[in-house]
Amino acid sequence: MTDTTSSQPAKAWSGRFTEPVSDLVKRYTASVFFDQRMARQDIRGSLAHAKMLARQGIIAAQDLADIERGMTQILGEIERGEFAWNLDDEDVHLNIEKRLTALVGDAGKRLHTGRSRNDQVATDIRLWLRDAIDQILALIGDFQKNLLDVAEANAATAMPGFTHLQVAQPVTFGHHLMAYFEMSRRDAERFADCRKRVNRLPLGSAALAGTSYPIDREFVAQELGFDEVCYNSLDAVSDRDFAIEFCAASALLMTHLSRFSEELILWMSPRVGFIDLADRFCTGSSIMPQKKNPDVPELVRGKTGRVNGSLIALLTLMKGQPLAYNKDNQEDKEPLFDTADTVIDTLRIYADMITGIRVKADAMRDALKQGYATATDLADYLVKNGLPFRDAHEAVALAVRAADVKGCDLPQFSLDELRAAMVHVPGAAERVKDDVFGVLTVEGSLASRKHIGGTAPEQVRAAIARARTQG
Repeated sequence: MTDTTSSQPAKAWSGRFTEPVSDLVKRYTASVFFDQRMARQDIRGSLAHAKMLARQGIIAAQDLADIERGMTQILGEIERGEFAWNLDDEDVHLNIEKRLTALVGDAGKRLHTGRSRNDQVATDIRLWLRDAIDQILALIGDFQKNLLDVAEANAATAMPGFTHLQVAQPVTFGHHLMAYFEMSRRDAERFADCRKRVNRLPLGSAALAGTSYPIDREFVAQELGFDEVCYNSLDAVSDRDFAIEFCAASALLMTHLSRFSEELILWMSPRVGFIDLADRFCTGSSIMPQKKNPDVPELVRGKTGRVNGSLIALLTLMKGQPLAYNKDNQEDKEPLFDTADTVIDTLRIYADMITGIRVKADAMRDALKQGYATATDLADYLVKNGLPFRDAHEAVALAVRAADVKGCDLPQFSLDELRAAMVHVPGAAERVKDDVFGVLTVEGSLASRKHIGGTAPEQVRAAIARARTQG
């Protein structure tokens, strides 16, 4: 019988099989062209594992020295772009192990003692994701710093606050921006909390049942900076809930930035005209020479759907898998990598874009003349002068109707006109005094909301100072 394996490179698992994997299957099952980005983490994990094996007397000290020497060379080759990635070796782990064996011989073959690719890949993913979370947390900090700078500069810049996209009450642009700071702070908390569950060591779980070698998992965890080990070998190699949690946190962050983007797009429209964005974040039209399109915020909206899709993909990937490891889990990496890349790129560009916002304060101020923005202040004024709130609400609604018929804003009424508009609500008109017009100004409305979390400029500045101190 002809030996069908003789012309094929030997697989790490080839002894069981009588024919080679087809080229189509190689391409279909290989992950090396996307998981090679975990090469540095793979080397870090392998070095910690080798150090533990030597410390436990499972491999010789010379083996460890050879492995360390070989890995140093491999890392250099990867960083210089000289490493030859091979589809036949399936993934990043086998590519590195094969190169190590070529460099240092039997010591390279001994490296895999006491572990499986199952716990190896689970460890590499956690190391990689931990690094990505640390980068994301730093970028959130950059975004927050620039957001606070713009908010502080506009702590007293009056603009309409909206509900249902209708003018509701006066706020300040700084107060509005601080809403996104609070969202980003919760996002940072979620990533930091997710990191705690990412930072648990699967290595030592082997394929699914642990290993009979006298390993020291706590030592490896300490070497790699993990907070603790995964305490069940089946769970450690098979679940990807930490990756799903990361994608969920990412989806929420992108949702917040998508909402912000929607507002930037609306505000930049000439129909609103509240802001302009720096040219470097916009593009023109191939046919309409006047156009300045807010492409970056629009793409953030679009990429949010991409991140949401990755979350659903990972949830779907895991939902039908029995314990323990299954090949399905190879599909965890591309959505995870793409999510991290998208979040990192978005935060990086958003932090810069914040500094490119030019505020059109006069347009914001003019918009407050539409929609009766201080109507609620008038109702509060009546309540403070003894009228029940529901009666005050009705009286002001009648005043707004009268102003709408006249085509003016509430502060443009004379005192007699304002009283007359409320005459059908018992007790309302007589409670309106000369001081009412102070209440109806934008400044009066803003200044009156001077509690924690309110839009009074002094409270906005206090919130910014608190944010700079507490993060």
